[in-house]
Amino acid sequence: MNFGVIGGTGFYTLTKGEEAVEVPTAYGPVRVNRTAIGGAEVAFIARHGVGHGVPPHRVNYRGNIAALKQLGITSIIASASVGTMSDAMPPGSLVIITQFLDFTKSRASTFYDGDGGKVVHTDMTDPYCLGLRRELSWAGAALGEAVLDRGTYVCAEGPRFETPAEIEMFRRMGGDIVGMTNVPEVVLAREAGICYAAVAAVTNWAAGIAPEPLKHEEVSGFMETQTPRLRALFEHVIAHHEEADCTCRRRG
Repeated sequence: MNFGVIGGTGFYTLTKGEEAVEVPTAYGPVRVNRTAIGGAEVAFIARHGVGHGVPPHRVNYRGNIAALKQLGITSIIASASVGTMSDAMPPGSLVIITQFLDFTKSRASTFYDGDGGKVVHTDMTDPYCLGLRRELSWAGAALGEAVLDRGTYVCAEGPRFETPAEIEMFRRMGGDIVGMTNVPEVVLAREAGICYAAVAAVTNWAAGIAPEPLKHEEVSGFMETQTPRLRALFEHVIAHHEEADCTCRRRG
């Protein structure tokens, strides 16, 4: 098995006929769906659970990445539903994330918590794999899908939505889009030495920009209409992926 996919809100399966298995990890058991695309073995994880029963601040991020590492996964692509603070990224946009701003507060965010006296400081100059980002961009072009090739993701703690004042602060700090799940997922993947890239599906204008108060049901409903686009993009990348000796794997 060599490719992992992590689906966010509204993205709960990758293909038909997936085989569900439970992978034991040091952080608890993790449900993984096994499937195949274009000759590649693929492991799929629904980040929030099949019925979206796990809120963002309680996702087992360490368990999910550890499970994929144990299965021999070398590359991960993930989806994230986001609100937007940028006129260049209106609702309906797909954005390849290139940088993040971390405003999470209470999550276990590293595999290296000092046990055994081992302290590791992981480089995050390029948090998202350059090779996978290129492949996602090429897949968008091949499918005739307008995929924006860069954007800065702000990770809020959740599960509440942000205030207009917070959104204004994030925008002034250089944030383009805002969500609740991509950190520490991207950090843990780098610590594990796994190539990782993420595509954000923009579902709504952020608080203070949106004409109406935000509702999770509306965000979820819109995201489900975007999932086929993400699924096609991911399947194309997996089917055409060529394994390379990426520097991401030498940093874990």
